[in-house]
Amino acid sequence: MSDLGRSMKRMASVAMIAALFFAPGAALAQQAGTDPGAVRISLEEAVARALRSSREVRAARAQVELADAQVTAARAQALPQVDLNLGYTRTIESAFDMSGGFELPDSLRFAPDPSLPIEDRVAYLENRVPLAGLAAMGSLFSNMPFGQKNTYMAAISGSQILYSGGRVGAALDIADKFEESARLNLREAESEVELQVRTAYYQALLAKEMEAIASEALAQAERFLEEERLRHQAGRASELDLMRAEVSRDNLHPQLVQARNAAELAMLNLKRLLDLPLDTELELTTELVPPSEAELAAAIAAKHPDLKRRPAVEAAERQVAIAERQVDIAKGAFLPSVALTTSYGRQLFPSTAFEFDGQWRTDWTVSVGVSIPVFKGFQRTAELARARAQLESAKIQAAQLEAAVHLQYEQALGERERAGSAIAAREQTARIAQRVYDLTVLRYEQGVATQLEVSEARLAALQARTNLAQAVADFYIADAAVRRALGATSAAVTPGTGKER
Repeated sequence: MSDLGRSMKRMASVAMIAALFFAPGAALAQQAGTDPGAVRISLEEAVARALRSSREVRAARAQVELADAQVTAARAQALPQVDLNLGYTRTIESAFDMSGGFELPDSLRFAPDPSLPIEDRVAYLENRVPLAGLAAMGSLFSNMPFGQKNTYMAAISGSQILYSGGRVGAALDIADKFEESARLNLREAESEVELQVRTAYYQALLAKEMEAIASEALAQAERFLEEERLRHQAGRASELDLMRAEVSRDNLHPQLVQARNAAELAMLNLKRLLDLPLDTELELTTELVPPSEAELAAAIAAKHPDLKRRPAVEAAERQVAIAERQVDIAKGAFLPSVALTTSYGRQLFPSTAFEFDGQWRTDWTVSVGVSIPVFKGFQRTAELARARAQLESAKIQAAQLEAAVHLQYEQALGERERAGSAIAAREQTARIAQRVYDLTVLRYEQGVATQLEVSEARLAALQARTNLAQAVADFYIADAAVRRALGATSAAVTPGTGKER
């Protein structure tokens, strides 16, 4: 294979490597210069905005509000239940209505005559004793409210559970644990959103740097081509040298086009995470610079934290506690329950609908009821077995989650250490590669080096700068992943790195 073929093959390889950095999930790369109409936003400002307006976070906050409502509903079961009832009844026709003219015959009436002799009066009483009772009952029921045309009623009733076999207390504890779990899940959602924003932002800075590298390499190729044209016109370079310079320049165009297309896609992704209109112009003010020695040392020293404080792990522990209390509720179904109820009412039976100065009658009762479960077709046994199975499942899921969090943390920590160790070496490599390119161009101008050597030196410098930018971005993205593995958010942990312009 000729030198030109090898050079073109190497450049094509670099183009393929660079293309990997411009996937649809990458973030925005800005052109050099500042658009006065653009929204300037730093990394921490982007995170804060996402935590305020992200749809995912808003959905998690709605779940917290739902949990609060469910907690209130659960607590209501342990509080007294009081109802107030008011009513008016108009009787159109009643079975107790005796207005049809029913009247006892004289032979059944009880009407002793006090003017008779004592012997006659005693005999009358002895003969009419059953009728005396009937008359008394008639006198008694004559004042009862049966069949009254108008009835007003006002009653207040209340009930209070005194004992439920521990079920009410377990339900209250479940409500509290459920609310805590919802708030922990909110923190988990905030941590995930922060990871997405930080990753997208650093990928945006990487895309910006890659575009600058590609633009600078193209500018170098353009200047080199102009020099070759002058050398060709002066007879100091062959037509083949000029063609090689043109091919080298043209091979750099696709990389720049890929970078710009990727920047547009990344812009949409970042706007989506920040919940911004799609036509908003963004300018990233945080620079992608290598971390300081202090930051690298702190990253290496931060090992073996308490991963049980991760919100997801704590939420899983709350689920285990909820499952334990559900077992208690299932056991309580075998125990009796005791409830206190009372009802106090007043009734008025006026002769007209709007007469309220009559006598109000009082009706007040208090009762204590005991409910003893005897047999429900083995339903309680099945519910207890199900509650115990759910408890065992919750414990297994909590253990699996804790192991997964530990693995996630170790992976992120290892990637951060790898990227941190590579930064120093790649910084040195980038400086050397740029120096080699400058010297190679100088040697070519003096006629000592070939154009192929210049192209290879440019390619090496491009690869070195690309590798350095990638290592720096990898470090910060891995650092964000470490924060995510710990469940940390900007509200609880000092913001990460990056310098502001």
